[in-house]
Amino acid sequence: MTMAKKNFETALSRLEEITRELEDGDIELDTSLKKFDEGMKLIQFCNAKLDESQKKIDILLHKNGKLESIPFDPETDINQET
Repeated sequence: MTMAKKNFETALSRLEEITRELEDGDIELDTSLKKFDEGMKLIQFCNAKLDESQKKIDILLHKNGKLESIPFDPETDINQET
């Protein structure tokens, strides 16, 4: 799975698959370590997506006290007036 084509749902699905494979314990140590590393990268990706979504929600809820959709810019402080 390439990073460009990955979205939260596919990343989470792959993470669940890796978890099952690791829990089964039927794979070699080297393969387990590679899957663990892939899983950690997927966790970081999913956490970043969740953080981004939370910030978008915060922007929607804090924009002049009314719900208004504005694009999320991680470089911009959410409390800053636009």
